[in-house]
Amino acid sequence: MKHEFQPDLPPPANTVGFVGWLRKNLFNGLINSVITIVLAYLAISAIWGIVNWALINADWVGTTRDACSREGACWVFISVRWEQFMYGFYPEAELWRPRLFYATLAILIALLAYEKTPKRLWIGLFAIVVYPFLMAGLLYGDVAGLEVVETHRWGGLLVTLIIALVGIVASLPIGIVLALGRRSDMPIIRSLCTVYIEVWRGVPLITVLFMASVMLPLFLSEGSETNKLIRALIGVIMFSSAYMAEVIRGGLQAIPKGQYEAADALGLSYWKKVGLIILPQALKITIPSIVNTFIGLFKDTSLVLIIGMFDVLGIGQSANTDPDWLGFAIESYVFVALVFWVFCFGMSRYSIWLENKLHTGHKR
Repeated sequence: MKHEFQPDLPPPANTVGFVGWLRKNLFNGLINSVITIVLAYLAISAIWGIVNWALINADWVGTTRDACSREGACWVFISVRWEQFMYGFYPEAELWRPRLFYATLAILIALLAYEKTPKRLWIGLFAIVVYPFLMAGLLYGDVAGLEVVETHRWGGLLVTLIIALVGIVASLPIGIVLALGRRSDMPIIRSLCTVYIEVWRGVPLITVLFMASVMLPLFLSEGSETNKLIRALIGVIMFSSAYMAEVIRGGLQAIPKGQYEAADALGLSYWKKVGLIILPQALKITIPSIVNTFIGLFKDTSLVLIIGMFDVLGIGQSANTDPDWLGFAIESYVFVALVFWVFCFGMSRYSIWLENKLHTGHKR
């Protein structure tokens, strides 16, 4: 008798898909089901309370605190202080200059992030070599007939972005050089790089900013003076480059010894071996750690408040002391937190995309 195999029946509907996932992970027993229901109730209640405060019962339109008559958030406070949050105390007649900076920065980031942008390498070189000096002249003035705007009048998101961008762009190459120097076979170079890294990693950033603001002018010649923003940038770069060096060194040590031996067998010079074989692999491995350092640096820009510079957090704290707007500190801190979250989340997502794009089978 010939046997005929029947086709397999589909699994029960309650064991696959979303329903199956719920039964397996959240409702796979009496205790787990009760815990799931209780936690879901608490989470929904908390989320509804936040949405109700931030959106439904919030006040959005107005120019004075009298417009905030409801029980929710008073976003009128943020709208009234919007220009200070974005530009600090930049002259109102010259606000087109930081706005142009924001617009061109967004365009450059979009062009560099888009993989199929033509002449992408040249755009990147322009963004690193030429663009900072153009924007410095635009924002500070004293060129092409532009009015001088002293850096002590800069503030808000403008200062946050400048410190973060300069620190990120400058600390990466300096960190690479320090990491290579620490792994060098030359004792003097290795010792100097090791001392630099260990000293700056052992000092809090607050101390570094105080040193840059107070002690750095003591080492300058008499009559010469640097403004507070330049001193803060120098301190942030020196501090973050030490941490970046250790991140890069970890990537260099993760490269198998065979890669070094293969490069030596090909007769490559030291710089060709490092630039063409070792360093690209090390940077790819350390993408998560590099971006994590960048995110930490971006958040640490709020520490410049202690040396009298008003970044976006400093502007929020100063706005909270305005007698006409007392009692709206929560809205201020929520807005500042949202600003930091948007930029940090954007960097983290881009790093994940870049890591997946460069994935060559070594990820586990």
